Amino acid sequence: MAFLKRLGFYLFGLAIGIVFLAMFLKKKSAETGVYFCYLPNCRTLKDIRSKPFYYSDEVKEQMNSKEIDTSAIRDFFVDGDIDFGNSDTKSSPCKTYLIEGILLEKEALVTLRNCKEKAILESISFIQNN
Repeated sequence: MAFLKRLGFYLFGLAIGIVFLAMFLKKKSAETGVYFCYLPNCRTLKDIRSKPFYYSDEVKEQMNSKEIDTSAIRDFFVDGDIDFGNSDTKSSPCKTYLIEGILLEKEALVTLRNCKEKAILESISFIQNN
């Protein structure tokens, strides 16, 4: 059998295998809620979501005035974008992150301290669009 014919069979089988594997993993991840985080933004947000949240007095005041709620804050930490350039990622014991995203259909900037055992939400400010 010629080399090109064998290569064609190999590539065809490989393509079918990759399609089945992708379908299987997609179904498996949808059932269990597991997804793969390889990029720094995704890994950091996943780490933050895995810890108990504590709120500063300023954030508690915003929550008491019904300006924001905990479910909206939790959703924010799924789709937010961390500004690593302006964040203090080298401090100890808690790293400080600036996270931008959509909170209650408005652009927001959140300051959060990520400690080993907890995440402390320092401030939430809404960005005015001109």
